[in-house]
Amino acid sequence: MSADREVAATNIEPAVAAAATGAPVVSGVATPRASAPVLCANCGVPLSGHYCSNCGQRVEHAVHSLSHFLGEVAEDLTHADSRLWRTIGALLFKPGYLTQEFLAGRRVKYLPPLRLYLVLSLFFFLIATANNRHVTLKIISGGDDDISIPAVAQPLQPGEDRRQHAEKVCAKLRYDGPWQSLLLPALRTGCQNAVEDDGRSLREDFFHNLPRAIFVMVPILAAAMKPLYRRQRRYYVEHLLFLLHNHSFVFLWLGLFVLITLVIPIEAVASTLAFVFGIYIPFYYYRSMRQVYGEGTGRTLGKFAVLSLAYLVTAGLVLVATGLYSVLVQ
Repeated sequence: MSADREVAATNIEPAVAAAATGAPVVSGVATPRASAPVLCANCGVPLSGHYCSNCGQRVEHAVHSLSHFLGEVAEDLTHADSRLWRTIGALLFKPGYLTQEFLAGRRVKYLPPLRLYLVLSLFFFLIATANNRHVTLKIISGGDDDISIPAVAQPLQPGEDRRQHAEKVCAKLRYDGPWQSLLLPALRTGCQNAVEDDGRSLREDFFHNLPRAIFVMVPILAAAMKPLYRRQRRYYVEHLLFLLHNHSFVFLWLGLFVLITLVIPIEAVASTLAFVFGIYIPFYYYRSMRQVYGEGTGRTLGKFAVLSLAYLVTAGLVLVATGLYSVLVQ
């Protein structure tokens, strides 16, 4: 009898424990209940790893304090697998490497080319605008001389107001190009507004329009590279990717140059950096052309010279067009 009671008690204990925990009972033995699946906080799909298979969001811990939040940020910035630092390192010291990796299909480890270009161009122009103190905009006319609008005009004469002074300064502006009857009055009006404002609004408009104008250079230069590699049957997009990466490199180096000279305002430092950058940037372009297109020294140097000429012509036209547009919208 006592043995039957012991058996009954033995069978009751798992049932009581199961009732308390909610676990199912199989043949009098409590089996552990499977834990509920962890769901993605963004889309609600069950997670099976560190990233959601549906939306790609990483599994994050709840942020409970400022120190925990700062720790998460520090981990993101310094983690060995961070795409940002891997991309920047390759961009600075491995000419052509990012373009090769992208064309080979190895893309997930690096920032996309267009996003990289936009981020670094924004980085450069923000620093350059903050460092902008004196600007003189020159508009190349059809005549023999350049027409310049100084940031600080000549002093006012006795009895002369700012508007009269601006009209006198801009009366010398000449334009002998196409659509003269349409553009010349607008140019003089823009010139008067700029001089009357001491050139401040003109400088702001110019630097506001310049990033978009430089971005227009990229597809133009890619079209200029297309006939240079017609025997390789390269796609236009390949040249576009090459130029996006190389322009990103230039923006990064120039941004670092301006930043360093702001922190260390010593003329010798600025001169040394300008000399180093002036050598390294052309060398970088040459090496990246060799790496991406795989041609020999002679062919690469010849095509590099053609590309450099295309850069000079396109950059000159873009700067002139940006200056004219900035004056016209005054």
